[in-house]
Amino acid sequence: MQKKANRLINEKSPYLLQHAYNPVDWYTWCDEAFEEAKRQDKPIFLSIGYSTCHWCHVMEKESFEDQEVAEVLNKYFICIKVDREERPDIDQIYMNFSQVSTGQGGWPLNVFLTADRNPFYAVTYLPKISRRNHPGIIDVLMGIQNHWAKKQEDLKESAEKMAALLNALDKRTSKEKLKKSVFEDAYAYLKESFDPEYGGFGTAPKFPTPHQLLYLLRYHQAFNEPYALEMVETTLQQMYKGGIFDHIGFGFSRYATDEKWLVPHFEKMLYDNALLIMAYIEAYQVTGKPLYRKIAEKTISYVIRDLRSQIGGFYCAEDADSEGEEGKFYGWSMGKVEKILGKNRAELFFKYYPMSMEGNFEGKNIPNLISTDLDEIEKYPELEKVLNEMRTDLFEQREKRIHPHKDDKILTSWNGLMIVALAMAGRVFQQSVLTQLAEQTMNFIEKNLTRSDGRLYARYRQGEAKHLGYLDDYANIVWGYLELYQATFNTGYLEKAIKRSLEMISLFGGEACGAAGFNLSGKDAEKLIANAKELFDNAQPSGNSVAAYCLIKLGKITGKNQSVDIANSLFDHFAQKINQAPMACTMMLSAKLLEEQPTTEVLFVGDTENPIMTQMIDRLNKKYLPFSVIVSNKESHDLERVNEFVVNQKMIDDKPTAYICKNYKCEQPVTTLEDFTRIMDD
Repeated sequence: MQKKANRLINEKSPYLLQHAYNPVDWYTWCDEAFEEAKRQDKPIFLSIGYSTCHWCHVMEKESFEDQEVAEVLNKYFICIKVDREERPDIDQIYMNFSQVSTGQGGWPLNVFLTADRNPFYAVTYLPKISRRNHPGIIDVLMGIQNHWAKKQEDLKESAEKMAALLNALDKRTSKEKLKKSVFEDAYAYLKESFDPEYGGFGTAPKFPTPHQLLYLLRYHQAFNEPYALEMVETTLQQMYKGGIFDHIGFGFSRYATDEKWLVPHFEKMLYDNALLIMAYIEAYQVTGKPLYRKIAEKTISYVIRDLRSQIGGFYCAEDADSEGEEGKFYGWSMGKVEKILGKNRAELFFKYYPMSMEGNFEGKNIPNLISTDLDEIEKYPELEKVLNEMRTDLFEQREKRIHPHKDDKILTSWNGLMIVALAMAGRVFQQSVLTQLAEQTMNFIEKNLTRSDGRLYARYRQGEAKHLGYLDDYANIVWGYLELYQATFNTGYLEKAIKRSLEMISLFGGEACGAAGFNLSGKDAEKLIANAKELFDNAQPSGNSVAAYCLIKLGKITGKNQSVDIANSLFDHFAQKINQAPMACTMMLSAKLLEEQPTTEVLFVGDTENPIMTQMIDRLNKKYLPFSVIVSNKESHDLERVNEFVVNQKMIDDKPTAYICKNYKCEQPVTTLEDFTRIMDD
């Protein structure tokens, strides 16, 4: 029997389209749904997820595709489906409710609301039938319906109180300032929860959390703490050795289910890979170890190959499942590997990527280097070459398999992170092709995700740009412009960063431009029951944290204090929460370190294409300088458009010149590579 499509068939979201043939009478988030709930006097069943979410797939198969479940939902509820990646504003409100009311959250997130959008009950994954102390969806639905029929006014009153509480969550309740010990407190927590054997923090499941590694690298630099670097290196190496890294096709999965990073949750997200590229690049700058550069380059090659759209911009993610099974695409039997490589070559491959007849995941093998000494491969380039040839043979065969679903929508905020990663890689690795790719991606955002009046959109798919951009979209794009400037010294990127930051302050700032923190949604957005202010970093750094980081960077580059003052007001607004949970705010602490630490300032004057200046810039890019401002006033004097103070710094003897200030004192300007290197290395 041919399935009948519901309203979701008209949407562009891959997640909503996955549910377009459910027998559930789904609505999108729209006024019509809430008006219908009022008219029929029914509660709302709101279901939030995303297209590469494994448990969302499971719940769809078990519950939303089931006729009996659909009949109950359609009879007693108005049902709404939301893609959390397109509507993070809706997701954040009801996730906050779930965490406040139940102490936990996750996806799929299922929330029951009144027609006024106020929530009164939340639950995550629901099978059809109750089992193992896990409630079934029909039991839950009938329980809610029974309560609604008998105690509707009580539910509505409770939901109104909860909406008021959600609005109060982000209000500043004290004049508390950031503790002087906040950096040490965050470090101490990370040190306490660190796994010295396999890296990472806490117990299984283990998440990459690259922003914590970026913070530890800055902590190491600021306070000369060697163990902070050791934690970063152990984590970066062990993650790479584990199955969370795809050793055949490259790229990192979302998280590992075990302490060794062996068995991943196989979905691959654009933001994870972008942030991990940044962490490996910075580790390479700090240590000079080629391994970290290679891992960054492998990860970049995965993103370009599998997540880049032909029209520009990067897709969101690849699913964990294929052919209805999690991880099926990635597993190997020993016999299959031997057949592809031949017995002798396979024997060598198994020496470094051990496999067994039983397998290490559901009867198959996830290739990994957990028991392998990476130094042995690093020491012998010929061995590395042979292993890579075998990997290529396996990859070519794997490509013939049925691939996991790809979520091919393009999100502005996630692309902003990838622009940052590519611009950093192009600059540090001296690969102009990566810088150009970062520029092309930004051009795509400017052309396809920008309204005629300049307002950013959040999502693009199949020719449609939709949803007004959120704080994260603006903050990450400003960060992208700043990194593009560092990679190209094109002052136009600085000017665009300034312009976007002013729009960000205007659209998302509370009273006194950010003194009350930045809202997730803009002042021109749909009015929801609350407007969340995200502080805590989750899988990605929060919008407020990235905004603070960018505002401080801009203030230091332009020599103007207004943006630094706004960033400082963010630190003040969130101080109490940061003091309470500094380990959850590491990107905000990275921003605060940038504000507090002595700044290394380098100004290049003259032609950046001059061989001597090119060498100076290359030297600089290899160094790890997280607390620095590096600018160029070319012969066109274009930097003077954004920084009036550079007008007095001229070329010496008509030679390209570098002005360097360190530790609150300025050196004599230099025109030779030797003098430049001596001062920078001092």
